[in-house]
Amino acid sequence: VGDKVMVLARSGLWQEVVNVPASQTFPMPEGMSFEEAAALLVNYITAYMILFDFGNLRPNQSVLIHMAAGGVGTAAIQLCKTVENVTIFGTASASKHDSLKESGVAHPIDYRTMDYAEEVRKISPKGVDIVLDPLGGSDTSKAFNLLKPMGKLITYGVANLLTGQKKNLMAMAKTWWNQFSITALQLLHQNKAVCGYHLGYMDEEAELIRGVVAKLVNLYSQGKIKPKIDSVWPFDQVAEAMRQMQEKKNVGKVILVPEAPKEESKKAEN
Repeated sequence: VGDKVMVLARSGLWQEVVNVPASQTFPMPEGMSFEEAAALLVNYITAYMILFDFGNLRPNQSVLIHMAAGGVGTAAIQLCKTVENVTIFGTASASKHDSLKESGVAHPIDYRTMDYAEEVRKISPKGVDIVLDPLGGSDTSKAFNLLKPMGKLITYGVANLLTGQKKNLMAMAKTWWNQFSITALQLLHQNKAVCGYHLGYMDEEAELIRGVVAKLVNLYSQGKIKPKIDSVWPFDQVAEAMRQMQEKKNVGKVILVPEAPKEESKKAEN
């Protein structure tokens, strides 16, 4: 009772009072703010398990990170930097490239004006060792084709389904139609791996997740990872917070907080 904790839950966290099983709570490390704690678990667990458990990231390898300025993207960049001599390719709109370079992306690519697969091939003709794919649809096929022999594609989202503030049925149909498909026999001839990851379906794996969080807390305490906060919004500005993401303006995490207590209510309490 009274401990400061980070909480992992699939939904229901946009409210002032939350009730979750104790197994879904993790003590916050010394010196961490609540905003950082809110930005840590989902993104860093995802990035860690994708890169290390599935991707088996090792020194001197190369990684393509899509949506590199987003939550999982920034976490993945920081985690790549904990391994020696990893070359990072990152897709993001041009306005975010300076920020990406500062954070350790060797080759930022503007996916809006360039074919990112062509840009990767110019620098690395054989392709890359690992592709993190949150896009789905035809981009998953492009990712698979960009892999070197023994390369790994990890798909963990279908962002191509979302093209704005409303569901776009045409985009959904197109993404579904273009969805990547491969047989076991084809994989055999390619010497490549395809993995799927969804943290939301790991509810039963408490011990596994706890082990990953322990590693992340250790990395945070060593100063090797630090959640990047784009902006913090009170609950009554949730629409503006969502717009910040939908218009792809954010670099790092968009955080919601209950409205800060007003000065008058503080005085009344005193």
